[in-house]
Amino acid sequence: MRFAPAAAALSLALALTASVSWGNERDPAPRAGVLIAEGQSALSSGETQAAIDAFEAALALDPGYTPILIMLAEAARADDLQGKAIRYYREALVRDPKNLAALSGEGAALAEKGALVKAREKLAQVQSLCGDSCVETRQLVAAIDAGPRAAVMTAEATLPEAQPVQAN
Repeated sequence: MRFAPAAAALSLALALTASVSWGNERDPAPRAGVLIAEGQSALSSGETQAAIDAFEAALALDPGYTPILIMLAEAARADDLQGKAIRYYREALVRDPKNLAALSGEGAALAEKGALVKAREKLAQVQSLCGDSCVETRQLVAAIDAGPRAAVMTAEATLPEAQPVQAN
């Protein structure tokens, strides 16, 4: 009985260290890591579709590696696919609800779409987690200040006026 408090303290310490090491971010699978590097290289050179392809292949190889979802979302935003980016950010947030990059990125994508009220809600979440001085907060504030991106003009939006055809 004299050793019960010491044994309890020791087992608690072991349980805490085990849970801390379990929660740490892991490295991606080796083949997925190569594809991630290719995707990042393609994204930095402006080849968004090649980046998306590489990130999607990496996700297929290592579906449990959450940062791939954020990379896919960033590539989708670079390709002006904010809706798709929001879907990837939300999937990352399902896995890790306090992921600052996903919260900030989703807020920025919402701001780019014109949903400024929802973007400000995301800003409040980011500020509550890391304050006003963190990078994610500053990036989201800049995206909200920039406002929505200009709408892309499509062929359907600029149909010529119909003119009657003259019969001979």
